[in-house]
Amino acid sequence: MNAQRLATAILAAGLLALSSGARAETEKSGLAMLDVPFASSLAGSYLAGRSADVARDLEAAATYFTAALERDPDNPILLERVIVLRAANGEIEPALELADRLVEIDRLNPLARLVRSVVAFGDGNYVQSREEIAETAPAPLAQLTAGLLTAWSEQATGDTDGALQTIGELSGPAWYDIFQNYHQALIADLAGREDLAVDHITKAFNSDGSALRVVEAYGVILTRAGERQDAIVGLRAFMAEQPNNPVIAELLAAIEGGLTPKPVASTPVEGAAEVLYGLGAAIGTDQGTELPAAYLHLSRFLKPSADLTLMALGDLLFSAERCQDALDVYDRISPDSVLKRNADIQAGLCLDVLDRTDEAAARLDPMINADPPDLDAIIALGNIYRGRERFAEAATIYTKGIDLIGEPEANHWRLFYFRGVANERSKNWPQAEKDLEQALKLSPDQPQVLNYLGYSWVDMGSRLDDGLDMIRKAVEQRPRDGYIVDSLGWAYYRLGRYEDAVEQLEIAVELRPEDPVINDHLGDAYWQVGRKLEATFQWSHARDLDPEPADLEKIVKKLESGLAPGDDGGRDG
Repeated sequence: MNAQRLATAILAAGLLALSSGARAETEKSGLAMLDVPFASSLAGSYLAGRSADVARDLEAAATYFTAALERDPDNPILLERVIVLRAANGEIEPALELADRLVEIDRLNPLARLVRSVVAFGDGNYVQSREEIAETAPAPLAQLTAGLLTAWSEQATGDTDGALQTIGELSGPAWYDIFQNYHQALIADLAGREDLAVDHITKAFNSDGSALRVVEAYGVILTRAGERQDAIVGLRAFMAEQPNNPVIAELLAAIEGGLTPKPVASTPVEGAAEVLYGLGAAIGTDQGTELPAAYLHLSRFLKPSADLTLMALGDLLFSAERCQDALDVYDRISPDSVLKRNADIQAGLCLDVLDRTDEAAARLDPMINADPPDLDAIIALGNIYRGRERFAEAATIYTKGIDLIGEPEANHWRLFYFRGVANERSKNWPQAEKDLEQALKLSPDQPQVLNYLGYSWVDMGSRLDDGLDMIRKAVEQRPRDGYIVDSLGWAYYRLGRYEDAVEQLEIAVELRPEDPVINDHLGDAYWQVGRKLEATFQWSHARDLDPEPADLEKIVKKLESGLAPGDDGGRDG
């Protein structure tokens, strides 16, 4: 599902009027960055809410905007903002009270109608739920949500034909199709219409055979329809690409063992929860986390036991850098859930982001030492150590993984690549070279490996032609990757081909203008070709981009006295 197109649809639906429009206004004025204390005035509360918004503190934002709303109770923009914040925090009942007020002012407000419809559905008032969601302003996301919820409310009252027709008549962007086929399949399966369920889920599976819930439903529906072997083939194809997915692994084992699973949505309420989960997981965070979080919490309101929804909510918060909130969500995953190991791995990554690296290691170590071994946990902890520049520890962890795999397969290239990087940074080049060559043997065209190994050879003056060819090959595959283009430019620089270096490094700076190292490299290249004023400008820019302390010291020295003849800038690149 294309997250960018879904985000655009959200804006068109008018569900984020305040968070998009007001954000632009306050950031232009500079007010969004103020540390505004709680104020008794409308303006003060509003500005405090905006500051909390920018800081991604949704709980504080909800408090401040609620205070503003108390002083301007009929403001539809404030009402909508507080509703989405309350729902995004899982406070559905307070959101409902505000939704009741908002529809008196803005009858077709999609968010208010959605909250009222979901609560009615959860209470078993299916006709009321359908009537509520029918009163929705026309916009792609709102219409798709309304259509799917309407269909499940029709199924809840025994009208399977009407439910299937409602979904079939939905007309919208291309991304509607997979949702339509998926939910028609679930409704048909629940109603015992096996052939129709198989037809629709096969269309969804052929459209996107990497979508977890579509793949799961494909396996379930085909098995229930007596097509067990076809279900197994489809699930095995998915596992070949994502071998560590616990949901599909558990389902595949059950089906291969002769079990017949229950429907993905065993009741219409679970079907409605599935609508909100699927859309919440697909929306993306380009316009913030509030709306997708609200959808996921509304899904949990209907189906509180859904660990998959909790996992999606945790991942959403993690991607938005709300790591403590994400950690709290991951810790709520059931201990006996098939997702618990994944949640613990994500929790370990959260702890590291919060600078609690030793706690992260303590969280991941039991999984690494458990039987069966968990390569995902090994890679996660190794990457944590590598990110903290604890390279020797990282190499030791990666070695544990490599010792477990036996005969390496193509998908194991990452383990050798990561260990190669850790060994190279630990000054253990002989072992690093072996690891990188093994990674390249497993995945011959992998641009990261081509770039790292090729540049290392050029940098050391070893196998220059091979190294340069490898970096060029990496650039051919990733011409928009500023870091790889920088490697090519810096390789030319190391070889004394300064004009070629300038050409590539100018492209790299265009691709990554915010990177201090790339700007510094371009400054060095400019100096070597006699463009000293431009070199000084690039070094000044690199200095102002918060480089590492060691790099900053060298940049300042160059700004004072330039590069001496034969000086390479004082770096390893």
